[in-house]
Amino acid sequence: MITIHDKTFTPFISKETIENRIAELATQINTDYEGRKPVFLVVLNGAFLFASELVKNIPLSCEITFVRLSSYSQTESTGKVRQIIGLEEKLTDRDVIIIEDIVDTGLTMHQLLQQIKDLGPSSVEIATLLHKPEAIKKPVDLRYVGFEIPNRFVVGYGLDYDGLGRNLDALYVLPE
Repeated sequence: MITIHDKTFTPFISKETIENRIAELATQINTDYEGRKPVFLVVLNGAFLFASELVKNIPLSCEITFVRLSSYSQTESTGKVRQIIGLEEKLTDRDVIIIEDIVDTGLTMHQLLQQIKDLGPSSVEIATLLHKPEAIKKPVDLRYVGFEIPNRFVVGYGLDYDGLGRNLDALYVLPE
């Protein structure tokens, strides 16, 4: 168990399980994008660990860029997305793979997808470490999903609770 701020979290998904699943996702991406040069669009802050582990396993010629979005306050999604750092790369006629830490309500991803599609890429796919199907308010097509999890608050492996916990090498969950 770990305590962050005023909450105690229990172990949920181990470092080894996460890394093994990410390697499987990388294998799938390598097969799907063989002979192509995708642009990996990493959603900060939460996806940085997932993205790092994923792209280390992808020998394809590729580019990596970042965008920062926010829709959380403490342990709840606000439903309001605000873009903090914008995208400057040209994506016209490019294959884009968005790397996200978690898709729960789908609101953040829906808005980002609209912005990316307006830039004229030839394709856009999503790779997410975590997906909460029970929490979906705005459905999005997720091509690469690490784990489907219940609608519970998790920290670690890039995900935080009020700024802390991102550096944990495994995932932890609030007890029910």
